[in-house]
Amino acid sequence: MEPPAAPGPERLFDSYRFPTDGFLLLALLLYAPVGLCLLILRLFIGVHVFLVSCALPDSVLRRFIVRVMCSVLGLFVRQSDPQLRDVNVRVYIANHVTQFDHNVINLLTSCNTPAVNGAPGFICWSRGFMELGVTGSRAELVDSLKVYSSHRGNPPLLLFPEEAATNGRAGLLRFSSWPFSILDVVQPVALQVQRPLITVSVADSSWITELLWTFFVPFTVYQLLAMELGVVSTRLTAADKTEHMKRLRHTSLLPFAPASSQPLAARPRMPSSLTGVAPEDVRITAMAQRVKEVLPHVPLEVIRVDLAQTNCVDTTIANLLEGRVPFSPESKEAGTDLPAPSTSQAAAASGIQGSVAVPSSKPATKQFAKSPVERHLSLQERKRALYDYARRRFAEKHGAARAGGSP
Repeated sequence: MEPPAAPGPERLFDSYRFPTDGFLLLALLLYAPVGLCLLILRLFIGVHVFLVSCALPDSVLRRFIVRVMCSVLGLFVRQSDPQLRDVNVRVYIANHVTQFDHNVINLLTSCNTPAVNGAPGFICWSRGFMELGVTGSRAELVDSLKVYSSHRGNPPLLLFPEEAATNGRAGLLRFSSWPFSILDVVQPVALQVQRPLITVSVADSSWITELLWTFFVPFTVYQLLAMELGVVSTRLTAADKTEHMKRLRHTSLLPFAPASSQPLAARPRMPSSLTGVAPEDVRITAMAQRVKEVLPHVPLEVIRVDLAQTNCVDTTIANLLEGRVPFSPESKEAGTDLPAPSTSQAAAASGIQGSVAVPSSKPATKQFAKSPVERHLSLQERKRALYDYARRRFAEKHGAARAGGSP
């Protein structure tokens, strides 16, 4: 039996905070007045929690008091089988789910998390990160952490090898190797986070926004497990997350208006054969038509298959342009579900051929560059050519619709 395929970035990161289920959305609307009151109240309590944590020295008493006060803020921490934790371990390794994982784990055991990406200063210190004063390479950071760990009086280190947070449901990012080069023995920590009504974290959200939503919801449960998480590992890295979020941001810049706001003449007509088809199939077909308008040489069935996996027009277009989905381009005689392009549209299509080459009849073999910088530049070049072409087609399409509707 083959192992299940690794999930893609669209499953590892949540891009939307609110639920899509109608019942949950209604419950969130009804809860909103209560949540706003809790938010205001917890902001004042949170200031006191911060002051208490700064005033008291690190001890069991301090962790107990702060943990009780955090429960008023809606943060509940559970630990299964604490006797399995090795008290002599100097490095903890945990998966990353929210921007407050290190604060929550610190409520159970004394530990320090070094500031890896954030700039040093008051904000970094107030969030509970340890400043090492290292601004150089990873090698310098590792050397500093080795020196820190060599002093037995210092608390253990808490490190996140993923270097970026996921939703914690589908999979893990590929671990970096540097956290495992500090000491020979590490203690794994499996972390699960749950909350009602909204998602645990949004991939492109700031820590201030996440803190406010944490105060808004009734509670958030952090659970440290002594068992497997039940998720698979992937080959995606923190750089892939950054690239995925850039793609999502560029989706809103595509020159396509929502279907409900397009003129009637400009809306794609569904074939009569779709009558009685499931809503999911209708939605995939509508998305496939949008991709087909941008890439008319790609077979419609290939587009539908990739959309069923990505569920995103922009991701499918990028997959087709970058050669990750092999296909044979359709000939002029092949029938499609779209009307034949006009003379002006043919001219626009010839204009894009200078920037984006039409794939040959054999499957495309071009893959991502090894360097994230080269991969990002290559993607931006393709996107720039794609957007220019899509704007021309969109302008012609709506220009023809307005010309046909004018007296």
